[in-house]
Amino acid sequence: MNLLEGKRALIFGVANDHSIAWGIAKAMHEQGAELAFSYATEVLERRVRPLAESVGSSFVEQCNVTEDTEIESVFKKAADELGSIDILVHAVAFAGREELEGHFHNTTREGFRVAMEVSVYSFLALARASLPLMPEGGSMITLTFYASEKVFPNYNVMAVAKSALESTMRYLAADFGPRGIRVNAISPGPVRTLSAAGVSGFKRMYREFPAVAPLRRHVSPEDIGHSAVWLASDWARNITGQVLFVDSGYNILGAFSPDATSDP
Repeated sequence: MNLLEGKRALIFGVANDHSIAWGIAKAMHEQGAELAFSYATEVLERRVRPLAESVGSSFVEQCNVTEDTEIESVFKKAADELGSIDILVHAVAFAGREELEGHFHNTTREGFRVAMEVSVYSFLALARASLPLMPEGGSMITLTFYASEKVFPNYNVMAVAKSALESTMRYLAADFGPRGIRVNAISPGPVRTLSAAGVSGFKRMYREFPAVAPLRRHVSPEDIGHSAVWLASDWARNITGQVLFVDSGYNILGAFSPDATSDP
């Protein structure tokens, strides 16, 4: 059974073949979805276009999500070429590397603005632009992280942005529910991506994660992709405004000691 047969997905945020967004794209393609892509900068085009072609997609457009004119242009092209979409995937986030180390109280005004604009407002802007292309309803999915709820060293302003993103997701779910559009977020465990590499101390967290998480294993982009397929499918048709944790159970933990993490 192809859960997404006959559905079209517009995906923002693929950077390379290790991206979570690419894991989602592959899983959706395997389940029958027709895919369309948008990339952030010209530098990324040479990586994204071959990936798009590998899943039969010819819609590959550049979009700087901080520019309303570029968002408008992409969605006009989507309307012309695709007609409608059923799924929006928002896998866009950014904060300056200098903001992702040291103490949170040293966050700069500009660093705060950039993180919020790129990581949070972009979802609102893309969701709003998607409305005319979802006349029969649909599913919108964004990506968050558990640092939205608990303190993670060096995640700093990005953690605050993820908190704001989750709140934005809930408000959009309330706004769009009467239109049959569901809005949810996926919160993965640590995954080695380009953006994760910018967080000071990420390598250590990634290395130690399977020794602590209840399922004792890492999370892959494919794992996240499978969960996104379910959220986007009719099997999850009554689920909206939720954060789905795909983190091997890490989010259920409070404090732990080395002895407490040993297998029974």
